[in-house]
Amino acid sequence: MLSASSMKKPTLRNISRREFLAASSAALVGLGMKSERKIAGGFVNESAQLGHMLRDHKSFPAPTKKEKYPIVIIGGGMAGLSAAWHLDRRGFKDFVLLELDTQAGGNSRWGENEVSRYPWAAHYLPVPDKNETLVRELMEELGGLKDGKWEERYLCFTPQERLFIHGRWQEGIEPAVGLDARDREQFQRLDDILQNFRVTGAFTIPLERGVEHASTQPAITALDHISVTDWLRQQKLDSPYLRWYMDYACRDDYGAPATATSAWAGVHYFASRAHEEKGPLTWPEGNGWIARQLIAKLDRYIRRNSMAHHIARDKTRWRVLAGATEYAADAIIFAAPTFIAPYVFEGLAPSMTPDFQYSPWFTANLTLDRWPREHGGREPEPTSTWDNVDYNSKSLGYVVANHQSIRQHEDRSVWTYYWAMAEDTPRASRRKLLESDWNYFKELILQDLERVHPDIRDCVSRIDVMRMGHAMVRPTVGLMFDTQRRKLAEGKPLLGFDLVYFANSDLSGISIFENAQWNGVQAASNALRAISR
Repeated sequence: MLSASSMKKPTLRNISRREFLAASSAALVGLGMKSERKIAGGFVNESAQLGHMLRDHKSFPAPTKKEKYPIVIIGGGMAGLSAAWHLDRRGFKDFVLLELDTQAGGNSRWGENEVSRYPWAAHYLPVPDKNETLVRELMEELGGLKDGKWEERYLCFTPQERLFIHGRWQEGIEPAVGLDARDREQFQRLDDILQNFRVTGAFTIPLERGVEHASTQPAITALDHISVTDWLRQQKLDSPYLRWYMDYACRDDYGAPATATSAWAGVHYFASRAHEEKGPLTWPEGNGWIARQLIAKLDRYIRRNSMAHHIARDKTRWRVLAGATEYAADAIIFAAPTFIAPYVFEGLAPSMTPDFQYSPWFTANLTLDRWPREHGGREPEPTSTWDNVDYNSKSLGYVVANHQSIRQHEDRSVWTYYWAMAEDTPRASRRKLLESDWNYFKELILQDLERVHPDIRDCVSRIDVMRMGHAMVRPTVGLMFDTQRRKLAEGKPLLGFDLVYFANSDLSGISIFENAQWNGVQAASNALRAISR
């Protein structure tokens, strides 16, 4: 072995980032040449260019027509759809929802091919407890909850989840293989700590129901001042398996590493839900099932391909420019990501909104013509597992879209593969996300899966990739009890921006369906109350 001092230092030359990424992609492609099988695919749902037009203050065509509505909703993700759902349920029909894309749904968008429907992001809904009244009301309306009982075909079939660790699969994602007595003791101690937090009532879903209660408990608010990693160190929880598990949880729900996640949010991940045997609720298209039902109910209000690019005060009303239309509105529900607002609202400085950080992600849907062999050459398992995670991977694993099929076995399948780009800063990760070509992602995905499924290349016929530069808000240290965040989440208008109600899930600091729905409904309630006066 050569010592560090005897190694020859490489000669460096100035190369551009684009050249570096191109070389990296070429290297990955070269590694994948061992397979002659043609794999089709490309990027889907690309909207970054539209967003960058806002960022760069590009000019837009002048509107050619005008429309008036008491309420205009900006953004057709789950917060915007929930706001529209509430207005419609209240009998208020005089509003419009502006969606920049061809498909509404935000992080609950979905796709479909000849094999199955599949999710593009959110793929399940935890079974809500009795205090989550809004979610339960919606699920009753959509047919998922009948007479207090959950529709069995929407509850995730077994086997639900597994972890590949030490060369084998184990049931469940919490590591159980290879642990010694010290590791097991630490997992038990963590569980006891989380149970004590669970009974305080400070960790709730939706989040805002418990934040006010939590703010009166200094020991709980103190969690927001340190990272998950620092909190584990304080608790003397240093098992590498436990550290991996907590980091996986942060990347899975927040797209951020444990080192950059508020300890309060880390605890919330576990302490906000009671131990529940049944569930979660899932569908082939994930939460796209919920989005599809809402879009069908609310379609007459939705204006697709209508990006709001300028909003300004016009005497007593708001003037909204979107596509070829100028909308006049008494009140606005801004359900798009909050960081966009200063680029859209005339006179709104970035300092007036919270300093949110957003996690870049990419997801991919792989169409498989046959099931791959398991590690070690074993035959494919006759029954698929819904959620599959590799302990040694930087990815979050994959879910099987047709897991809910009542057929005992299907040769063809669609796997939805998730990767939160948490290894670098969000800005650096966004650049890499947008500058890398499709071949780069294809090879990254296949090489990652080959560790577990060595013949995966012989099984896949198509890989489609969706890139999300600002997929979800990060619950950074100090954000959960930030004054600006709480003010917007409580529906208090910004100075000079009365009758503008923010609604995106980022207001909660945690991007989950329940918070998006809560924020949308609260914004709609506030807007209705205001215009009725």
